[in-house]
Amino acid sequence: MGETLRNARKQLQLTQAELCRKTGISRATLSGIENGTVPEIGIRKIMALCSALGLELTAQPLSPRRPTLQTLVNEAEQRKTGRKS
Repeated sequence: MGETLRNARKQLQLTQAELCRKTGISRATLSGIENGTVPEIGIRKIMALCSALGLELTAQPLSPRRPTLQTLVNEAEQRKTGRKS
């Protein structure tokens, strides 16, 4: 998220100080967000940054990072039979 915010800020040619004035967020906090060193970020700060940068915050289901057991079984069956689904 920090990288996305930094890229949007730079694309708009805003300095950290300018963005901080627009959002009321301290420069130290903004720097920490952009660098990924802030352990927790309040939703209000994120929404303020997104609004100032013309970004939209969305939520979506996580994609499975590892295959399910059923996926592995299906792949093994396909290898045995030499078919692809």
